[in-house]
Amino acid sequence: MNSHDEYRSRAAIIGRVLSIRLLTPTLAIALAGCGPGASAPPAEFRIPVEVSTVETGDVEELIVTTGTLRTREMVTLEIEVPGYLHVGRDESGNRLAEGAAVKAGQVIAEVTGEDARLHARIESTRRALQTAESELDRRRDLFASRLIAEEELRNAEVQYENALYEYERSKLNAAKSRITTPIGGVILRLARNGEGLPIADGQLVAPGFTVARIAPLEELIADIDLVGPELGRVHEGLAARIRHYAFEDVDIAGVVIRLAPLVDADTHTFRAEVAVVNQEGLLRPGMFVEVTIVAEQRLDVPVVPRESVVRRGGRNVVFVLAGQRVARRDVNLGLGDDDRVEVLAGLAPGDRIVVRGVETLTDGTRIRIVGS
Repeated sequence: MNSHDEYRSRAAIIGRVLSIRLLTPTLAIALAGCGPGASAPPAEFRIPVEVSTVETGDVEELIVTTGTLRTREMVTLEIEVPGYLHVGRDESGNRLAEGAAVKAGQVIAEVTGEDARLHARIESTRRALQTAESELDRRRDLFASRLIAEEELRNAEVQYENALYEYERSKLNAAKSRITTPIGGVILRLARNGEGLPIADGQLVAPGFTVARIAPLEELIADIDLVGPELGRVHEGLAARIRHYAFEDVDIAGVVIRLAPLVDADTHTFRAEVAVVNQEGLLRPGMFVEVTIVAEQRLDVPVVPRESVVRRGGRNVVFVLAGQRVARRDVNLGLGDDDRVEVLAGLAPGDRIVVRGVETLTDGTRIRIVGS
């Protein structure tokens, strides 16, 4: 290699070295931009929420308590004359039974036998009345003919009155052998002995034996106890709803008909009576029921879900949608229950509010709507 070629070779090597040295700062800057210490644009976090629209509806102030059902009235039929008991029959000729419907004046049972007949003595008293009546007629004829004194006529009249009294009492005693019901209703208990077992026809019974208990069941009474402070919120005429666990989601109409004049000094409660319509026959006396009294009701007013309202700084607050953010709104609340509440001021029907995810919201928070 001559000197000229050697010079050119050295010049090329020096050029490449210089190029590498000049490129190194630029490459370092580029690599530094891709390294872990690079500052990326901050990511904006949006809180997920569910929203709903303010609507109008009905709200109620409710008082929920429990009570026991009973009949409004009931008759107890007892034996007044001794004898053999025979239970009455229905229109089809079948023996009456507990649960059967009966009408006012219907024969429930009859007492027969010699004891009943002797107790009535209707035959002997009728003959005595006939004799006394004949004697009175004879004495009147004799007195008219002036054959007897007036005193004898008066004695005959007294004897006739006594005989008539005994005969009328005998007829009453005879009627007592036929036990009829003064009211219509359903037979709750019929011809049972002291052990609660039913007795057969022909059983000898004594005066005082309970033949039947009868009561109408179309309307029952729920006896409930309310706490003292509720006295100012409950009055006669308030609507009520009655529910029994045997009939799920079935509300039966009722109305408050009476309030006790006194508050129990020991329990600080007062008794109220609720009339319950039982036309369907679902309820029975003695049932333990839940009674909900509608203390106040407002119709067609703005309502929101109870969970959409939060307390902030001692005030009731909701969050209204404003684009992709929410705006805090103070509200005044009215009647409500566990599910929803009336809004008196602060919102209008059609406003869209947050119903879930309100716990961490503040005025102006960006949100992301999820769910329906």
